[in-house]
Amino acid sequence: MKPVADGTAWELADLLGRSMGNIRQTGVSEFTIHPEGHALTTMVGIRLGPHASLDAALAEIEKHTRGVCRRDPGQDGS
Repeated sequence: MKPVADGTAWELADLLGRSMGNIRQTGVSEFTIHPEGHALTTMVGIRLGPHASLDAALAEIEKHTRGVCRRDPGQDGS
């Protein structure tokens, strides 16, 4: 996961670099998951948000997919 230039969205990609959508900050302490591509199938039934933090949104993805969702090295994600 890496931040988009405007600082209010983070791109999600799988380990092969394929786009999985993004997480957008939609308000103060409100983060929403927006799956796309292959993630539309993978994330069926996920609670899209709002989540209280970026980490909470990542935890929801991890819980739902039973995988690991990480920030790119060197990215603080905030």
